[in-house]
Amino acid sequence: MTTLAERLGYAEDTRLLIINCDDLGSTRAANVGIYESLREGLATSATLMVPCPWARDAAAEYRGEDVGVHLTLNSEWENYRWGPITRSPSLLDGDGGFPRTLADLWDHADLDEVRKECRAQIERAIYWGFDVSHLDSHMGSVQLRPEFFDVYLEMAAEFALPLRMGGAAGEAQVGFPYRRLATEEGIIFSDHFLYTRVGSRGDIERMLADMRPGVTEIYFHPAVETDELRASHPDWSGRVRDHEALCANEAFRQLVSSSGATLIGFKELREVQRAG
Repeated sequence: MTTLAERLGYAEDTRLLIINCDDLGSTRAANVGIYESLREGLATSATLMVPCPWARDAAAEYRGEDVGVHLTLNSEWENYRWGPITRSPSLLDGDGGFPRTLADLWDHADLDEVRKECRAQIERAIYWGFDVSHLDSHMGSVQLRPEFFDVYLEMAAEFALPLRMGGAAGEAQVGFPYRRLATEEGIIFSDHFLYTRVGSRGDIERMLADMRPGVTEIYFHPAVETDELRASHPDWSGRVRDHEALCANEAFRQLVSSSGATLIGFKELREVQRAG
């Protein structure tokens, strides 16, 4: 069988690396940090949280970078809230925003309203001018339950977009074969996906040292330090460290180089998928 690397025009044993930045649009600090990481640093892709208050600012600063949609159905922070752009009642908690937890979302969300909200987020990103490169899911909300995954897969097929997909080992934990289901629908996704914590450069360094042939995605949450970030995100210091790793840390740049990886984005995967 032809590997994804070969479909992308590389040798079968090539190590290809997508460095994604999550949470574009979540704060002004994230917008600055992510665009700097894409334009001056090592990042090759990012994902936009359309319902967040700073998403329109992210759109205003967009210059054609590789940006996907971070499908958002949760609002997890205590003092900083956002909600559905469709105002769907089943996607609201008692505080007026999305549910804070996955359990609350999965217990109460109407799947038709989930589908409507996800489609609206993608369409709004396109309307704002983004050349949407792929889809992924904030907190894994539409990746980790089969009935929600159906919506995730439907959106990928409808808009002809690749997906962020968990590794094969995760299928046993969630209880359904998401990678096989996506493949059967002709959806492209990376061979390997490395789960990382905010600010966990040490974890990423170990993963890069052991990177396998094929397409690997790792992700960061870069942001610049501001009062706004400190007040809104309890993990703010990790986000600042992620920005530093991508933009200002020469040792990390050397590590990526020594891994032998070729950096790519999701647009390359999108074109393979659309070519059939």
